Amino acid sequence: MDVKLLNPFIQAAVEVLKAEVSAEVTRGDISMQKSSLTSDDITVLINLVGDVYGVVMYGLHKTTCLHLVSKIMGQEFTELNSLAQSGMAELGNVISGQATIRFSETGYTSNISTPTVLTGKGVEISTLDFPRIVVPLTTQYGVLTVHLALRVKKPGEPHTPDEFISLITAPPLKKGS
Repeated sequence: MDVKLLNPFIQAAVEVLKAEVSAEVTRGDISMQKSSLTSDDITVLINLVGDVYGVVMYGLHKTTCLHLVSKIMGQEFTELNSLAQSGMAELGNVISGQATIRFSETGYTSNISTPTVLTGKGVEISTLDFPRIVVPLTTQYGVLTVHLALRVKKPGEPHTPDEFISLITAPPLKKGS
């Protein structure tokens, strides 16, 4: 994946976290994700379609999520209820929207889907043959990990609504569940 696809998301995440929660953000080492299983308690998944297409995911631990959502919403959250999940989805939505604005400034169009919030570790997310780059962003509230599996549409390639569909598989149920 080209760095021109990574930088808009990292820049947007840093700016949004600073604006929304006064976070000081430090970028960790960039790596490639080999496992298709989520490793964080909360994952916000957003698909992109257009000239830039694929999937972006924001992963974080439950305590980090509760700290961020409490700060954003101006009220204390101690559990990951539907309002807290909605707040986290909106944070992912705002970051992704800002990134697509940056794409448009360089001549690429891209639209984002409604965010999907996945709770629990071990959910399988297949990005098919897309390489997935992972960038941890450390704040005083915890780590927000950005996962990107994106491509640029080749010239002349048609735009179709089903350009990319991430496949989500829940972990197997334990006996007695």
